[in-house]
Amino acid sequence: MRKLQLIQLSVIAGACALALTGCFSSSAPSSGLNTDIAINPPQPPQPEPPRDPVTVTTFAPGELSATIRRTTFGVPYIQADSLEGVGYGTAYAFAEDNICILADQIVRFNGQRSMYFGPDAVPGSGDSKNVINDFTYQALGLRELADNNIESLSENSRALLAGYAAGYNAYLADVGADNVAPPCRGMPHLRPIEPADMLTYALGVALLPGAANFLDPLFIAVPPGEDYSPVPVAQQSARYPIGLQLTDVTTPETNPEELGSNGWALGSDLTENGQGMLLANPHFPHTGNQRFWRFGVEIPGEMKVVGGSLSGMPGPVNIGFNEHIAWTHTFSTAERFVVYQLELDESDASGKTYLVDGEPRTMDEKTVTITVATGPGSSMQLERTFYMSDFGPLLSIPGQFQWGMDFQGTTSAFALYDSNLPNFELLDTWLALNLARDTDEIGEILDRHTGLIFNNIMASDYRGKTFFADGSSVPNLSAAALHEIRTNATLTAVRTQAPFTLVPGNSSVFMPDGRVPGSKAPRLVRDDFVQNSNNSYWLTNPAAPLSTSSFGGTVEGKDFLLYGRFNNEQTLRSRMGQKKLAGLSNVTLDMLEETLLDNSSYLADVVLNDLVAFCSAQSEPVQTEAGPVDISAGCTALAAFDGFMNKDSVGAVVFREFAQRFATNPQWVVPFDRNNPTTTPHTLKTNDVVLQQLAQAIQTIESAGFAVDAPLGDVQFVERSNPDGTPSGVRLPWAGANNIEGGFNVFRSQGKEDGTILPRHIYPSLPGSQLSDQGYHITSGSSWMFVMRFTEEGPEGRGLLTYSQSYNPLSPYYLDQTQYYSQEPRLAPIWWHESDIAENTVQTIELTAPAE
Repeated sequence: MRKLQLIQLSVIAGACALALTGCFSSSAPSSGLNTDIAINPPQPPQPEPPRDPVTVTTFAPGELSATIRRTTFGVPYIQADSLEGVGYGTAYAFAEDNICILADQIVRFNGQRSMYFGPDAVPGSGDSKNVINDFTYQALGLRELADNNIESLSENSRALLAGYAAGYNAYLADVGADNVAPPCRGMPHLRPIEPADMLTYALGVALLPGAANFLDPLFIAVPPGEDYSPVPVAQQSARYPIGLQLTDVTTPETNPEELGSNGWALGSDLTENGQGMLLANPHFPHTGNQRFWRFGVEIPGEMKVVGGSLSGMPGPVNIGFNEHIAWTHTFSTAERFVVYQLELDESDASGKTYLVDGEPRTMDEKTVTITVATGPGSSMQLERTFYMSDFGPLLSIPGQFQWGMDFQGTTSAFALYDSNLPNFELLDTWLALNLARDTDEIGEILDRHTGLIFNNIMASDYRGKTFFADGSSVPNLSAAALHEIRTNATLTAVRTQAPFTLVPGNSSVFMPDGRVPGSKAPRLVRDDFVQNSNNSYWLTNPAAPLSTSSFGGTVEGKDFLLYGRFNNEQTLRSRMGQKKLAGLSNVTLDMLEETLLDNSSYLADVVLNDLVAFCSAQSEPVQTEAGPVDISAGCTALAAFDGFMNKDSVGAVVFREFAQRFATNPQWVVPFDRNNPTTTPHTLKTNDVVLQQLAQAIQTIESAGFAVDAPLGDVQFVERSNPDGTPSGVRLPWAGANNIEGGFNVFRSQGKEDGTILPRHIYPSLPGSQLSDQGYHITSGSSWMFVMRFTEEGPEGRGLLTYSQSYNPLSPYYLDQTQYYSQEPRLAPIWWHESDIAENTVQTIELTAPAE
């Protein structure tokens, strides 16, 4: 039941052939292994015992209830007397805004898309993507893991999951499936859910940086000579055709959606009032399952936190602040998974036996059955057998990492070890952050929990202390295994070619042991700042570089091999962030907001003047493969370019297209110097390559139908899809820079799938560009972004969700924050104090669960 009060409306086969001669031997570790190394080196003195964690009321002490107050831009503040109530109110409010996204994801990770939507993601296309999705997620066993483990979770997690399921169901019961938002209105998958559905969803989210990118390789992994096509249960002699070409199964990208972010925590040495400040700027998709959602939660006297979370995360804030600490995350360079090379037993012709320490082990077989809708009211059942090893499920990538291939003298198969399969610590980790009292406690939390999945964390507190850690879930390999990966020339060569680490699976030395404990991850504590813009932990603060030879003066028990590179060239965006920080002192909130929203280009700062002078001196057309190009108009536009990617910036489009080509073949006079990593390389070479790059940029712009002197706002825009996936036609001009030109506040077009099967339109980009014949269609980038500071009166923040709260096109909160930002890049107040929340409340909902 609810009472509604309206206050106001409103890799690499060739590379392996070169690199893997004499690949892994059939004995235990290769001869390169130093068996004398200390696997368990001496440990440093034990730290002081941590404080007891903050405790809160878990299950509702009486009737399950919650109050939802919607404020400016529809941001909900949920108040309840327990974590169960927090989950209840949060789910109800989220469902009001985004039920179609969460309903789709529950079906996705339960492996039921085919049951509701048929075999194809695009109906009638024959792509079989729903079939592949369902078989693979059921083979990975997410729902099975949820059902078998939910009762063993912490009481906190169980309360959040129970409350969230109840809140989702309450909204669905109040509104009805036939009255929810398009595009899922009236769909059969809109059904009541259970707490195990939400745990299944959370376990699925944990796989997004790993196994979720391997669905095709996992699906086609069968022994040599077997068919990966499933069979109808009722007709075992037949094979169900799968619309998947083996040539399309390639090495997955480790970050296919180009997730990124900027995160700064400023300390007492840098801020005006000596207390902590935070800049949060996650770059995430604007559509699909990785949209952020803004909200605040409170259990009076026990818990109060404001921020944003990924869609459908049950209760805790992922990025935000309480009265003591503020924190944000960035996508880290750490490896969340590794691929194992299994040595097959030649005596088993089936290819289902592998050797570990010279002893045979038989693969486990798991038969999966799914239901596929074949028409209105009709369906069929299909089944497939999947194979599992002690290192993880088998995968196959034709011609590269293929089951049964002669991998440099060893008949091999390959298995995926994802350290997040499963990860039951997600909710406990983020809830602990929500309740943390200072940055010291954040370190203690990460000692206890490994639930941040793929994130760095930057945090500041009211005392002006800052903290950084790579909190990613990283495979915990032995010291001997890491030593072998680092020193064995063969393994090193493979690692530079493949987008993941390949590990020998012929010895128990290499067997993974869960996730690396948080105490062994890179960390840094400072009084000035910590920051990250998606390069590794190395230059979190250039004044205190982190590496395995300089970790707080000690390295005992710590090995950062799987956490990313150091002594390496930084991206232009990272250099931009470091440049901005180097120019700050006595920082105010106004300064931090201006810094976040600044659309300047680092590459323009470094090369623009030289590029304009060089191209202005060219009087003849530049010859390209597509013919001669007169670059004079483009050069004139560059001369007018102010170096900012603002809506009225002329020449910004030419510079972006030049930058896109420059990135693939940079022309620097001064090369990268690891002793000057934040300022090198620099100085533009003025040569024919640069002229070719500029000419090609001009060709691309003209072929797309735009004038080279068009202001950026005439080319870059936001446009939503109609519920049926067609373009809405409503375009908002958009300011914002891009990684490619060294922008900080980044926006881009996301031309890939967004994790859902909800309809959306995509404008195909021209070759070698992000530009389409419609322009730069912004669908990814800065999302839930905010700046905040601690004061004697409490936290003060400003923020915005660039794509707005709701996916419902009928909601008043569907486009309001987007329009606000389009008019002028700016942030709005984040309400923290009760008086501000009350004054800006536009709608109140009192929720009470019906008696059972």
